[in-house]
Amino acid sequence: MSNLLIAHNGPVATVTLNRPDVRNAFDDALIGTLTDTFRTLGHDRNTRVIVLAAEGKAFCAGADLAWMRRMADYTHDENLADATALATMLRTIHETPKPVIARVQGDVFAGGMGLVAACDIAVAAATARFCLSEVKLGLIPATIAPYVIAALGARAAQRFFLTAEVFSAETAVQTGFVHEAVDGDALDAAVARYISAFLDASPAALAEGKRLLRDVGGRAIDDALVADTARRIADIRASDEGREGVQSFLNKTKPSWLIARNG
Repeated sequence: MSNLLIAHNGPVATVTLNRPDVRNAFDDALIGTLTDTFRTLGHDRNTRVIVLAAEGKAFCAGADLAWMRRMADYTHDENLADATALATMLRTIHETPKPVIARVQGDVFAGGMGLVAACDIAVAAATARFCLSEVKLGLIPATIAPYVIAALGARAAQRFFLTAEVFSAETAVQTGFVHEAVDGDALDAAVARYISAFLDASPAALAEGKRLLRDVGGRAIDDALVADTARRIADIRASDEGREGVQSFLNKTKPSWLIARNG
C-alpha cells in the first residue's frame, strides 16, 4: 500500500498519511513523497484547499524507528542531508499557496508536531495527545522549531521543548497550537467549516494573505514595512480577482470563485 493517499473531492484535496502500523511515523521515503505532493497540489489550479489527515490511531509519531536505526550510523554530512530534506518538506507545506488544514484524529509526537504546526489550521480530536519528546532521546526539535514556536508561542515552547511532557488537546488549544478540539465524531464537521470558509474566499487573496503572514510577522513597524504593506494592498486591489471581488460586493453579485463552486 502507498504510504500516502491522495483523494480529490472537487476543489478539496485530502492527503492522508497511511502508515498506521508505525503510527504514521515518517522516513526518508515519506518525507520525499510529502514534499512532491504538496509542491504538485500547490501549483494545481483545480485544488483550492488541502487537508492533511492520517489513518489509524495516531496522527504522526515523528521519525520512524527503522529510519532512526539507519541514521545512527550516518556521517555528519549524511545527517545534514537528511535533516535538510525534512526541513524542506516542512517549508513546502508551510509555503503552499493553498490553505492547509491538519485533521488531527490522534496523537502527535516529536516531528509530527512540525507537520501540524506547518499547516494553516489545526483541528484535533479531544482525545489527541501532543509531545515534543526529543530531549529524552538526547536530541532537539531543531528543524520543526520555527513552525512549532510560532504555533505554540515562545513561552509555552520553552516549557514543552525542555520538559518533553505530554499535553492534552485542551492545552494545545489554550496555547494556540490547535485551533479547535472536538469530539472525534465531530472532527469532519469542524474541518468542513474551515473548508467552506476557504472556498468562499478569493484563491489569490488566500495565497497573498499567507505570504503576508510570513513576510510581515515579527517585523518592526518602520518606513520599509509601511511602504511594503501599502504596495501589497495596491497590487491586490489592481489585480483581476481584487477588482472583481470589490465590484461583486458593490453590485451584490457573486464573484467567479463562488459561481464556480455553487453553480
